[in-house]
Amino acid sequence: MSDYTKSTNFATKDALSSGNALKIVKGTEIDTEFNNIATAIATKADLASPTFTGTPTLPTGTIAVTQSSGNNTTAIATTAFVQAAIALLYPVGSIYTNATVSTNPATLLGFGTWTAFAAGRVMVGFDSGNALFDTAEETGGSADAITVSHTHTATSTVTDAGHSHNAFGAQQLTGGGSGFDWNPANTGASSRSVSTATTGITVATTNASTGSSGTNANYQPYITVYAWKRTA
Repeated sequence: MSDYTKSTNFATKDALSSGNALKIVKGTEIDTEFNNIATAIATKADLASPTFTGTPTLPTGTIAVTQSSGNNTTAIATTAFVQAAIALLYPVGSIYTNATVSTNPATLLGFGTWTAFAAGRVMVGFDSGNALFDTAEETGGSADAITVSHTHTATSTVTDAGHSHNAFGAQQLTGGGSGFDWNPANTGASSRSVSTATTGITVATTNASTGSSGTNANYQPYITVYAWKRTA
């Protein structure tokens, strides 16, 4: 854009004496001034719906009209529009997470009331078909593993082949050789099996303990972040 620069100082003509040729205002002088004015005006932006070229610079603190929410045109956005657009991304009830910064989102984003959320818990999607997950913010689960009710069966097998008891002493035939009669005086000593028996054996069976502690055994793979819920 060009600025208007006056070519003729008409005021100085008033101080000139009568008859001085320079005191006369010439048509060419007037024409030059109007041309200069026309050029300057033609290169200035209009007040209504101006079209800027180059790289226009607006002064700090410039006030503009805030566009309506959801406007997706090429209209210039104000800071108020940007703030409102961000707020739409996080309506009341939204969850904000950050992997490294613990600062309350009210400070980071500049709007809303936020409270810390889901401390020590992971989040799971709503499922109307599962009583465990059919209510918003329903909690459950346990960090410690619970052993399901069950039994252990131990079987012990003991085999006793039996054994014999022997009696020693002299013997002689009596009763026509149909049996034995024990006579200690008889020097023909020999042994005879008099009985066979099995002996009852008591066996103690112990189930050895195995496995590990159930404390903190129910956790899925996880990663810790800072989580906040917008409440207002």
